[in-house]
Amino acid sequence: MAKESQFNEVIHAPLRFRICGLLRPVKQLDFSVLRDTLEVSDTVLSKHLKTLTEAGYAKIVKGSSSSRTDARHLTWASLTPLGQAAFDGHIAALREMAGL
Repeated sequence: MAKESQFNEVIHAPLRFRICGLLRPVKQLDFSVLRDTLEVSDTVLSKHLKTLTEAGYAKIVKGSSSSRTDARHLTWASLTPLGQAAFDGHIAALREMAGL
């Protein structure tokens, strides 16, 4: 099934594009894994995830971990179905522009 091609300004920003690319093939990813993979600060990652979340493209879930001895929560990020479709459409638009 072909993806609907649509260039997306929100996703196209380099860091948000990379975030979506990392989240697309997985159910969810730990915030710290995203941060370390992208080599950005917590603040920078939070800002971009907030933009994706406000657009309806990402979802953030916080939860406790039975393996932790402190009270800190784990933060998980994932793409919503809308975010997956928007990312796929953006990739299709880029392929069209590149003549692929």
